[in-house]
Amino acid sequence: MKKYYSWAAGLVFIFFASATVFSQDEHRYSELQVFARVLNIIENNYVDQIDIKKLVTGAIKGMLRELDPHSSFLSTEVFKDFENETSGEFGGLGIEISIQNGQLTIISPIEDTPAWNAGIKAQDKVLFINNQSTKGFNLVDASKLLKGRRGEKVDLKILRSENGKESTLDFSIIRASVKIKSVKAKQLDNGYLYIKITSFIENTSDLLEKALHSVTHNNSTPLQGIVLDLRKNPGGLLDQAIKVSDLFLPEKKIIVSTMGRDPASKEVTLTTSRSKYLDIPLIILVDAGSASASEIVAGALQDHKRALLMGTKTFGKGSVQSIIKLGDGSALKLTIARYYTPSGRSIQAEGINPDLIFDETSFIATQKSSSPAETFTVREKDIKNHLKASPTENTTAEQNLSDTETGNKPSPENDPMVIQALNYLKVIKHQKPE
Repeated sequence: MKKYYSWAAGLVFIFFASATVFSQDEHRYSELQVFARVLNIIENNYVDQIDIKKLVTGAIKGMLRELDPHSSFLSTEVFKDFENETSGEFGGLGIEISIQNGQLTIISPIEDTPAWNAGIKAQDKVLFINNQSTKGFNLVDASKLLKGRRGEKVDLKILRSENGKESTLDFSIIRASVKIKSVKAKQLDNGYLYIKITSFIENTSDLLEKALHSVTHNNSTPLQGIVLDLRKNPGGLLDQAIKVSDLFLPEKKIIVSTMGRDPASKEVTLTTSRSKYLDIPLIILVDAGSASASEIVAGALQDHKRALLMGTKTFGKGSVQSIIKLGDGSALKLTIARYYTPSGRSIQAEGINPDLIFDETSFIATQKSSSPAETFTVREKDIKNHLKASPTENTTAEQNLSDTETGNKPSPENDPMVIQALNYLKVIKHQKPE
């Protein structure tokens, strides 16, 4: 059989040869010889003709899967979709997905999208997409089937666990142009405002400021208190989480710090200007679907005792991903650091415990020392290969609090947690000296 080296294998050998000249740790690159040999054997001996680019791309994907659940390779098509999503408009069903313990899982449906309106819930397991099994899928595979032309139907078979029982459900959902309205505001009572942030996209902080400005300037009753709802908010852009936190904190206060492999790389982000809303009582609603950017806001305002957190323990996604563009239009999404709250707490795989645990089975908010009945909910710490809280610090995971509600939320006026938060705000306002 004729033997020859592919261009990819040749490039690997060139890279290896260069590394041996310039690196003092030549043994680090010895494994590349094995990779090049395997690639060459496959190219020359596999039963069918193979696509070298496909093999190399697969190797890159496999390499990143060995790191953590949030590092991944973004093909040209997927990277374009990613950029569209952070701008607030894209085509699809409107769901946040992840791979949890080998299963394609819904993190959260985005409000007012086809998936939300169809009744898809957080923690639903996607078994089939258009009659195709999702077993062994990665996020890129799932994205290709979920996204497509507007107006086309997508069939999903869902495994749902509720009250200790599992059931399979079938959904037929029509793709649409998903436009995310990341901030929704509604008057609860005279002077009390409910604000829901569904995700942190490019204009979130601007929309929040507009909502607050509208209330303070257009109403005769002064603003008395705010219920900020971050439940089922999967996160988004870091800079928007910082700007949202900045709206409620005095200047020169720590919002978040990040630290990579080198402790000397620690970066601390401070508030930049004096807030207009320092004296407004604030309660933040959180749950197991509150992740990443949501946890940054919740952690910053909790640590500075600027807000009370109500609900259940957050997801625990406290790692920083950087998007590194590659020359062919693809990109790497690589975990480069961990987040820390102002007091130095690591969010990663730990989550944030609320000040007031809300047990929706009895509609009672209790102090942290009193725990409701345990119910299993998947969080960051439960995902295979999750990043640890910190390799250099001894951190203790607090009690895993239960989530008794995993579905879509009712309107604020009929939402038991919102009603309870409003009652707390009124008590706080009444006790606060004028």
